[in-house]
Amino acid sequence: MTTPRTTGTRPTSGWPRTLALVVGVVYTLVGIAGFFVTGFDDFFGMSGDTLLGFMVNPFHNVVHLVIGLAGIALSRTLSGARTYGWLLGLGYGAVFVYGLFTVGESWDPLNLNWADNWLHLASALIGFVIALGPVRRVDTVDHGRTESLGPDRRR
Repeated sequence: MTTPRTTGTRPTSGWPRTLALVVGVVYTLVGIAGFFVTGFDDFFGMSGDTLLGFMVNPFHNVVHLVIGLAGIALSRTLSGARTYGWLLGLGYGAVFVYGLFTVGESWDPLNLNWADNWLHLASALIGFVIALGPVRRVDTVDHGRTESLGPDRRR
């Protein structure tokens, strides 16, 4: 009889992947809903259209769709979710700083308001949580099963 032995550790990747997926789905839905408010006219316009208090225009909707679909795609693996977290954190951190200077300006292609700025700051923080949050590791145990690794592969 063989006794089980620990062969290493692997991360449990549930929560970062789930959070990345949730953020991705929310941004995708917001991007789609935004088109019901703005339509496709005046792509970079300052029309004053709002969705739940947030300023939107068709360009802003496309940005939300891209961010959302990236989250859905990258949530499939832990490393992908971590990458998405970094993209959210750095990207939305930069957009937050950008928004500090552009709210109400006629040249702002994203058509931002202060509600958008606070949401961008929250999105950046969520991104950093996904990217940097601790992941519990579990031991991987070999229960005496043999595995053919091939002549050149070692455990």
